[in-house]
Amino acid sequence: MPAPQIILEKSGSVARITFDNPSAFNALTSGMWQDLADAARDVTADSNIRVVVFRGVGGKAFVSGTDISGFAKFTSGSDGVDYETRIDACMRALDEISATTIAVVDGWCVGGGLNIASACDFRIATPEARFGSPIGRTLGNCLSALSVARIGAAIGVSVAKRMLLLGEIIPAKEMMTNGFLLEVVERDEIDGCVDDLCKRAAENAPLTTAACKEVLRRMTLENLPDADDVISQVYGSEDFRRGVEIFLGKTKTLPEWTGR
Repeated sequence: MPAPQIILEKSGSVARITFDNPSAFNALTSGMWQDLADAARDVTADSNIRVVVFRGVGGKAFVSGTDISGFAKFTSGSDGVDYETRIDACMRALDEISATTIAVVDGWCVGGGLNIASACDFRIATPEARFGSPIGRTLGNCLSALSVARIGAAIGVSVAKRMLLLGEIIPAKEMMTNGFLLEVVERDEIDGCVDDLCKRAAENAPLTTAACKEVLRRMTLENLPDADDVISQVYGSEDFRRGVEIFLGKTKTLPEWTGR
């Protein structure tokens, strides 16, 4: 079985970044997170690139989250703070891409996948796509202030609360209605839709695109509160350790949360 990987391909003005870990529904390993950041910096430095397309392989998932096996080694809340800091550094590389970014979602887009899709300028999905971040029902961990701000800005606070506080998984049709998705397209038509969008985006003045994106990024993701104390409390909790143990045990039992 091929090793999990991030694939970067360029053709003319379009770069394609592909998540390739289908046996785990394209969950990102720690190495894949770093490679994703490197790919994002690569396309940002390439003045020929006008559009970047993100997509998962296999037809079952965009990205299903993070490979959490490393969570079992966490011994304190500071481990959680360090982890979220590393994810933030990778995600900032996506936020800072100056070209137009497009997420193509077929299947699950949850956890880290929702974060990545939220960082993109546009999202196109098949009707089978599903979106969410049910960490309060599975692991009992939390998100950084940067991740909460990014997801909240992209999908709206009310929908973000449904995902984070109720653990709802929301179908593509509804995500189209609330504006998160630009298009919902049948699987056999999605490539043509993506190509058309790439062509239109590539025709835009690149400095205009870059300037507008940077102003929006500063408005949304700068001057955020320091939330390390909150993150440390959650990742250092008994609930988190229990959630990871049950999740890695691959049972269908939901943890009994104690608030400790």
